Amino acid sequence: MSPIEAVATLLGLANVALVVRRSLWNYPFALAMVTLYAWIFLQARLYSDALLQGFYFVVNGYGWWNWRRAKAEAGEVPVVRLSNRARLAWSIGAALAALGWGALMHRLTDAAFPWWDGTIAVLSIVAQILQSRRAWECWPLWIAVDLLAIPLFLVKGLHLTAGLYCLFLALSVWGAIDWTRART
Repeated sequence: MSPIEAVATLLGLANVALVVRRSLWNYPFALAMVTLYAWIFLQARLYSDALLQGFYFVVNGYGWWNWRRAKAEAGEVPVVRLSNRARLAWSIGAALAALGWGALMHRLTDAAFPWWDGTIAVLSIVAQILQSRRAWECWPLWIAVDLLAIPLFLVKGLHLTAGLYCLFLALSVWGAIDWTRART
């Protein structure tokens, strides 16, 4: 357990709690957290998760812009729901991307758990994009990510991060419930 992991953990907790509440303040915490986690995951040879942090940085910038724009128009950050067709397309795309990314990481790197880590990374990407678009469907994906990530981080000795993902799991359930009430 390192001091950097401790700070990243606290930033992550603040970030997700603010996302659940649909607060724009989640974004500064997110940007700081993903910067620290990029370094942490590189050190743990969880390359998919390390690369994911760069993606998060960019998508959090987009999300910040999109949420600010939506709040300016509606007075709050509105929640939307995907159509059945869109949910199916996102699901198929995520499954194919997870298979492809896992195979790539397995073949081209010395990643510790290329398939497991790769699946978490792909599901996280989809969840983050949907969250940035204010789609309720991000929450079931975040729950799946948390359930997959907790044991991986425990196996890799990232105990604080595993604990953070336990808290993320609880916050994701809260987010799904809260956003259900708020969705349009």
